[in-house]
Amino acid sequence: MEVLVAEGIVKRFSNHTALDHVSISVPQGTVFGLLGPNGAGKTTLIRIINQITAPDVGSVSFLGRPLQADDIYKIGYLPEERGLYKKMKVGEQALYFAQLKGISHKEAMKELKAWFIKFGIQAWWDKKVAELSKGMAQKVQFITTVLHKPKLLILDEPFSGFDPVNTQLIRDEILAMKDKGCSIILSTHNMESVEELCDSIALIDKSKVILDGPVDDIRLRYGDNRVEIRYRASEALPLFTELPYASIASQGEDKTGYSVVVDLKSGGTINEVLTALLPKVDIQSVQQLIPRMNEIFIKLVTAKS
Repeated sequence: MEVLVAEGIVKRFSNHTALDHVSISVPQGTVFGLLGPNGAGKTTLIRIINQITAPDVGSVSFLGRPLQADDIYKIGYLPEERGLYKKMKVGEQALYFAQLKGISHKEAMKELKAWFIKFGIQAWWDKKVAELSKGMAQKVQFITTVLHKPKLLILDEPFSGFDPVNTQLIRDEILAMKDKGCSIILSTHNMESVEELCDSIALIDKSKVILDGPVDDIRLRYGDNRVEIRYRASEALPLFTELPYASIASQGEDKTGYSVVVDLKSGGTINEVLTALLPKVDIQSVQQLIPRMNEIFIKLVTAKS
C-alpha cells in the first residue's frame, strides 16, 4: 500500500518554479529518502505534504484518498529549523505539543514519561528549554514529533548536531517505527544515513526529479561495470597495459597481493577478462565495485549544473 502519493506537483513563487511536475510515491513501512542540493525544492514539497502551502498543479493522496485537513493528526514533522519555546519548562512544552496532536493529557503524560526515560532526559522535565543543550533539545523535539504514533513521519536533517551515540539512538528509533508500519520521509544531505536507512529515494535538482528508485538498484545501475580483481604473482607487480573487453582504471599492491580495477567495455564479460589473466597470475578474488550514494549524488548534480 502506498501511504503517500504526490503526482505532477507544480509550485511557483513569482518568477521562480520551485517544483516542476514532481511525483513521488512512499510505500507503507519504508524509509523514503528525499534528496537534493540546497534550493532544489525539497522543503517546498514537504510544506505541501504538511498542507502549509498548496500546489499550483498536481495532487497529493494520503492513505489511498486525497489529502485532507485532519490528516495533520496522522503526520509527524520534524523540521530542520528546531522550534521550542525557550522560556517554557520542558515537560510543560512537551505536553502542549502532544495535546495539539489530539492526545489527552492523561495519555500524553504516560507516553512522555516513558519516552523521557528511554532517552535519558527524565531529570530535565522541570527545567526550562533554555537550559538544554542542542542535543537535549533535539531529543525533546523528536519525542514530540513521534508521540502521536503518526502513519507518516517526515524528518528534515534529523541527525544535525547529534553526537554518534545519540545519532545511533535516533536511527534505532526510526527503524523501530518502520518495523511497526510507519512510513518515513527522510530529507538529508548525509548519504551514509541514506544507505543505512533508506529503502528508496527521489533526487530533486533544479525543481525536477532526476533520479528515483530503490537504493540498491540505483547503486548497481551507476556501477559502470567496474570490477576489482585481486591476485598473486610470482614476480614483481606485472603492470597490465591492455586487457580484452576492459579498460584499466587503476592497479595497486598491498600486503596481501596485487589488484587491478577494470571497467568492462560494452558487450564484455568478467569471464573473458579472467580468461586472459589466468595464465599469468593466481586470481584471489573478484568483486564488483558499487558506487556510494554520495558519488552518485555528486555525479548527477554536478552534471546538471
